[in-house]
Amino acid sequence: MQYDVVIIGSGPGGYVSAIRCAQLGLKTAVIEKYKTFGGTCLNVGCIPSKALLDSSEHYHNAAHTFTTHGIELKDLSVNMPQMIARKDDVVAQNTAGITYLFKKNKIDSFEGLGSFVDKNTIRITKTDGTAETITAKNVVIASGSKPTALPFLPIDKKRIITSTEALNIKEVPKTMIVIGGGVIGLELGSVYARLGTKVSVVEYLPSIIATMDAGLGKELQRVLKKSLGMEFFMGHKVTGATAKDEKVTVSALNAKGEEVNLEANYCIVAVGRTAYTEGLGLENIGIKTEERGNKIPVNAHLETAVQGVYAIGDVITGAMLAHKAEDEGVFVAETIAGQKPHINYNLIPGVVYTWPEVASVGYTEEQLKEKGVKYKAGSFPFKASGRAKASMDTDGFVKVLADESTDEILGVHMIGPRAADMIAEAVVAMEFRASAEDIARICHAHPTYTEAIKEAAMAATANRAIHI
Repeated sequence: MQYDVVIIGSGPGGYVSAIRCAQLGLKTAVIEKYKTFGGTCLNVGCIPSKALLDSSEHYHNAAHTFTTHGIELKDLSVNMPQMIARKDDVVAQNTAGITYLFKKNKIDSFEGLGSFVDKNTIRITKTDGTAETITAKNVVIASGSKPTALPFLPIDKKRIITSTEALNIKEVPKTMIVIGGGVIGLELGSVYARLGTKVSVVEYLPSIIATMDAGLGKELQRVLKKSLGMEFFMGHKVTGATAKDEKVTVSALNAKGEEVNLEANYCIVAVGRTAYTEGLGLENIGIKTEERGNKIPVNAHLETAVQGVYAIGDVITGAMLAHKAEDEGVFVAETIAGQKPHINYNLIPGVVYTWPEVASVGYTEEQLKEKGVKYKAGSFPFKASGRAKASMDTDGFVKVLADESTDEILGVHMIGPRAADMIAEAVVAMEFRASAEDIARICHAHPTYTEAIKEAAMAATANRAIHI
């Protein structure tokens, strides 16, 4: 069968690209090796983890804040199998939604492993070993990523686990070790810490969420320690882990080079993700992946070294974010259709769905200092927000960075309630190259959390915040 576009992978990048291709009148097919669409994000990533985060947050609030609100409960307990079942139902609803969208947009789908015979011919190998081939004028590689494994730390998927297995633990562990203080580790660690697990985070770097503004990591670590009792071992290099019966022992070297041994019921290895390119047959068309991270090199049009073959999402350079992959999927579809799309990678927001949430867009203070850019900063704490006081969510702050001379907003960084949703205001403003004065002059509804953005912008504009 001949297609205008064949997309390998049905994660956020792949399925969004397929739908946009179909909207543009291109005959489109998607190849997915698993039985359900949606890739990591919908099946074992973004969606299931947020379902568990929401469930655990409800429990934590019931256990720790309901009394203050005047709500009395007795015999509160966690029904972990039901929590997991609800998560699975959320996943099923979302993956079924992709199936519906493919049918609606007349997109053909094939189950199996897609690999290149040549640049226009794709072999689809099914689980039973049978195969068929289809041809395409253009191919989009959207095969995603998998959890990064440490060569000296074997994952048994029982006690030493990845983020995938962490979504299906059927009991509340007494103790848990999380290797990695990044987004995935902190989110999953938060789920179990809220349910009563003693969680210890082991991180090689001196700060958690190290790629974000330094102030965010410092505040998040403080809050997670205070509110959830999470323990942090910073500057620790993990050297190994062994599992025996219901215990895992993790060994590490601290900053002084001294050996430290930690013991827990489970150990989640969350040290990042690696591009998934195995079995694609890239060597058959002359594509070589980069040594670091197994990434596929692309040009400004997201086209590989082979004309008509594109790559998007986790398999190319940049942050491994579902919304980045979606934007790239649309970008490629419109490029193939002859349009002139654009992506501003500096304005793709990053979010950590802990509580408080963390969100960031644009340059950090550290990056501006490194570039030698003169800037001014304004911040506003949620403890001064009327809305935050009403909801008992007073941890965190919003920080606005603006150019010293032009006042253009260069970065917005926040940790606080609903930061994941609020960051969109900053993205919109920065896409239109707004100044801090612009945000300061916009009327924000009262009382809302977003007033903190306005106040931070006012603080960056001649230090004129009202409520601090």
